[in-house]
Amino acid sequence: MTCDKCNKPAVVHEVTIKGGKKAEIHLCSEHAAEAGFVVAQPAGTINQLLKQFVISQGAAAAGAASKKACPDCGMTFAQFRKTGTLGCTQCYESFEEELSLLIERAQNGGTHHIGKRPARAGRVGVDRQLEVRRLVRELDRAVAAEQYERAAEIRDRLNMLEPEIEEDLQSRAAPRAADQ
Repeated sequence: MTCDKCNKPAVVHEVTIKGGKKAEIHLCSEHAAEAGFVVAQPAGTINQLLKQFVISQGAAAAGAASKKACPDCGMTFAQFRKTGTLGCTQCYESFEEELSLLIERAQNGGTHHIGKRPARAGRVGVDRQLEVRRLVRELDRAVAAEQYERAAEIRDRLNMLEPEIEEDLQSRAAPRAADQ
């Protein structure tokens, strides 16, 4: 749309209705300023603004992640990104959040191993152990966030699972002891 007073592009569009009659005014930035409208200079298109925001958020997150280091071997996440290999087994826990995003992307959304398991491990026992690990991490997060009621619920679930794991371990150990 063009300005009503000149052929420049209109930046102000005003519609007024008086006595049932509609009146439209279209003004360029110069004529709008003359008429008393405050016209902010455009900062760019919405796509440019969103792109800048996403880039700045990504850079901040990448900066924080690259400064994080493994307490055992001292490797940073930035070093891992360059080499593609981790320094030690502790790196998996140190960079768990960052690695889970990479693994999820590489595995088309898969985040848990669902392949083969050792036959002697017993599926039920492994599942319980994984559940205990998950609950311990969840408990740590709840305590850190000072969500004590939630932490108590998680503790209770852990207490219910631990005797079952002990029984499973003992039942698997008994046949081995008999073999000796």
